[in-house]
Amino acid sequence: MITVTGKIEKKDIGIGTWALVTDEGITYELRNPPSDLKQPQQRVKVTGTIRNDVMSLAMIGEILEVNSFEIN
Repeated sequence: MITVTGKIEKKDIGIGTWALVTDEGITYELRNPPSDLKQPQQRVKVTGTIRNDVMSLAMIGEILEVNSFEIN
């Protein structure tokens, strides 16, 4: 499990995907994010699991499966 803080972004790649861009500039693709998390430019702290066993068409960064989050 990891915990990262950053900003939510909607990426217009393919059918679209949701991403978390950390304060350090690292991009994570969010896997099945809850609807409350799908707010562009929202600052959040996300705790989740890096999923190395799944692939994505977007290929924008590691896939982060959200376990919990806090809106900052």
